[in-house]
This record gives sequence, C-alpha cells and structure tokens, in this order.
Amino acid sequence: MNMNFCQSCGMPISDETRNPKSEIYCKYCANENGQLNPREAVQTGVSEWLKMFAPEKEGVDFMKRADNYLKAMPAWAE
Repeated sequence: MNMNFCQSCGMPISDETRNPKSEIYCKYCANENGQLNPREAVQTGVSEWLKMFAPEKEGVDFMKRADNYLKAMPAWAE
C-alpha cells in the first residue's frame, strides 16, 4: 500500500485526514479550498500535537519545537 503524507505536517493522509481539495495537504493544514493554512496556524496545531507526547510540559517551548519540526517538512523547508 502506498501511503501519502501531508507535505505540511507529515500526517499520513487517509480517508479520515484527507482534504478533498488537496492532494498534498491534510484537512488540518489546508482550508476548504485546498490552500495551505498560514504557517502560524499549522505551527500552533503541531505544538498541541507535540504536547501529547511530552511527559514534562513545564518550561517546554512547544511553539519552538513545532517551528523546528516544520522546517523539516517540504511545505515549510527553508
């Protein structure tokens, strides 16, 4: 099975996460027209996702971690 991943956040694109108007972005990273959401909005979502895996949340800058994560994604690579 060929698995596609969101070019913005890396999420596997499945029937549940697919954006019907985009072939490369998930429903969380693209708007209803299939256009990529602003980076800050995607970064906020990724930071919330990262919090789920952190045993210690005190003093952790999740927005900075999300920024570093997004730099590795094709949509946000510098």
